[in-house]
Amino acid sequence: MEIVKKPLDVSTRVGSARLNGRTIGFVPTMGALHEGHASLVRMARNQTDYVVVSIFVNPKQFGPGEDFNRYPRNIEKDSELLRKLGCDLLFTPSPEDVYSPGERTRVLVR
Repeated sequence: MEIVKKPLDVSTRVGSARLNGRTIGFVPTMGALHEGHASLVRMARNQTDYVVVSIFVNPKQFGPGEDFNRYPRNIEKDSELLRKLGCDLLFTPSPEDVYSPGERTRVLVR
């Protein structure tokens, strides 16, 4: 399993997989993985050729008084589970990578 942090790295690897005729499965998460997440990854593994999982604790999902900094994070445990499940690519961006200064929503339709 490869671990990447930058959106461009995900795009490059997924693009390469597509060029090689592989189907892509994507499981977005906020980490703190449990059996529900594992079930989704197993399903993606069974139905697609290349499985991508993201772990991103989105600060925009936390309101005033909700403690973003206390949300459980254990990337070592999560990545070990994903390795065992056969995940191909783990994407772990920072909020700065997802919400780049000056960046607007971008949509690419193929």
